[in-house]
Amino acid sequence: MKTILIVEDTDLNIDLLTQLLEDEYKLLVARDGVQGVNMARKNNPDLILMDISLPVMDGYTATREIRESLLSTPIIGLSAHAMQSDLEKAREAGCTDYVTKPFDEDQLLGKLKKYLSPDS
Repeated sequence: MKTILIVEDTDLNIDLLTQLLEDEYKLLVARDGVQGVNMARKNNPDLILMDISLPVMDGYTATREIRESLLSTPIIGLSAHAMQSDLEKAREAGCTDYVTKPFDEDQLLGKLKKYLSPDS
């Protein structure tokens, strides 16, 4: 079973993602950027869902730190900010892809399938 690290500080979003994903993936949850970096390094997940607006360390900084050791792990940025500049900033930080909140379940599942398929 593939492992997804959810780095998110909002209980509602954690609950939504857990309900959506728990049947098909092993889930790990970090509630701030520092915890996310530490869990990513320790557990080497197959994919990371990274909230951009996090306490302690924001998602951009956390993504940059994770990229120092996990170069190929897909990281999908999650944010309510939907401007093209936000997407570009996330990619510059090292995000593989980006999903805006509130997220469309089909879009998110499609991206997970894309990055977690055996061929990827």
